[in-house]
Amino acid sequence: MNALAAHLKNHVDSVPHHDARGYQPRQLVLLGGGMANLQVLSNLAAHPLAEMRIILVAPHPRSIYPGMLPGFVAGHYALDECAIPLEPLVRRAGIRWLQRNVKALDAATQTLLLDDGSTQHYDWLSVNTGPVQNREQIERDMPGAREHGLFVHPMETFAALWPRVCELGETRALRIAVIGAGTAAMELAMAVRQRLPNSAVTLVAGPLADGASTPSPLQQRLSTTMKAQRITVLHDTAVGLKADEVQLGCGARLACDVPLLAIEGQTPAWQAQSALALSPQGQIVTDHYQRSTSHPQVFAVTDNSMALARNLPAATTGGTLHASRNEANALHLLFGGAQQAVAGWGTYSAQGRPISWLKEWADRRFVARYLQNTP
Repeated sequence: MNALAAHLKNHVDSVPHHDARGYQPRQLVLLGGGMANLQVLSNLAAHPLAEMRIILVAPHPRSIYPGMLPGFVAGHYALDECAIPLEPLVRRAGIRWLQRNVKALDAATQTLLLDDGSTQHYDWLSVNTGPVQNREQIERDMPGAREHGLFVHPMETFAALWPRVCELGETRALRIAVIGAGTAAMELAMAVRQRLPNSAVTLVAGPLADGASTPSPLQQRLSTTMKAQRITVLHDTAVGLKADEVQLGCGARLACDVPLLAIEGQTPAWQAQSALALSPQGQIVTDHYQRSTSHPQVFAVTDNSMALARNLPAATTGGTLHASRNEANALHLLFGGAQQAVAGWGTYSAQGRPISWLKEWADRRFVARYLQNTP
C-alpha cells in the first residue's frame, strides 16, 4: 500500500496543472473477465451509459466458462466451445480494454495499480475476477507447489497445459492427485477419471472439521458417484509436493505424477491490502446489492450474478438497486462423469442422462448467448 501511495504522489506531482482543467467523465472500471462482468459488457452494447467512461481490466483475451471446464478436461468439449472472446464484446460495448493484471488497490483514493506500473482511477469499481489462487500463500502452506503443481487457475493457463497431461497419459497410467475441497474439486476429479480411465485418481479433500455439518444432498450424491468411479478420497491436508509424491499432514506420502491444485476461494495480495472490509476468509464483505460494506462505490461478485448488470447502471445514475438472488436456492448442475450429471436444488438432488442433456443444453446456451452478440 505504501508503494502505491508513493507511486500516486509521484504521478500527481508530475502532471502539469493545466492537464487537470476541463470536464472529466466519471469512470466505471470492470476488474476481471468473470461471467458477471461479461453480462455487464453485453448489456452495455444495447444500453450505453451516458457521460461515463468504462474500462475493462482483464489479462486474458477470452474468458473460459467455469461450468464447462470439467467437460473440457473430460474431453467432451474443445476449448473454443467453452471460451468467450473479450475483444468483440469490448468493441460492441464501445469501451476501453486494458489487458493487464492488477497489482494493488487503494480503496481510499479509488485507484488501481496495474502490472505495467500505470495507475487507473475509478468512481465505481466492479470486482469479478473469478476464482483466485494466491500462489505465494499456497507455496508457504505447501512447499514445492510452484515447482511441481499444476494450478487450475487461471483457467486459461491450465487449459493450455492440460493437453500435455493427456498426451503423457496416453503413454502410461498416471497417478493423479486433485488437491482441493468443495464441489469444483470433486467435478475435476471425475473429469480426470473420464479422460484418463486407466490412471489412479485421488482427491485430497482436506480434513473433516470437528462438528462439521451434514453434507448437502448434492455433495452426498457426488461422493457416491466418485466412489462408483473408483476415485479415492483422502480427508487429509497436502503439506508439500515433490517430483513424485504428495506429502500429507498425517505424515504419509502419496505417490503422484501430476498434482492438480484445485484450491479456491483465496484472497489475492492486492485485495488483502486494499483497505476494503474483508471476511475472516479474506473475501470482500458485501450487502444484499453486492456493494462493499466499507466502500459502497465498489461492487464485488464471486459468481455469475444477473443482478450486477442492473445494479451498476443504477448506481451510476442514482437508480433503484436490486437485491441479488440467494444462490442457496438456485438450481445447480454439476459434472458427474459420462451421462452422469448431477442436479441439486435446496434439499433435493438428482442424477442421470436427462440431467446430462439439461446441463449440456444450459452450458452451450450460456456461451452461445455471448457469441451471438459478438459477430
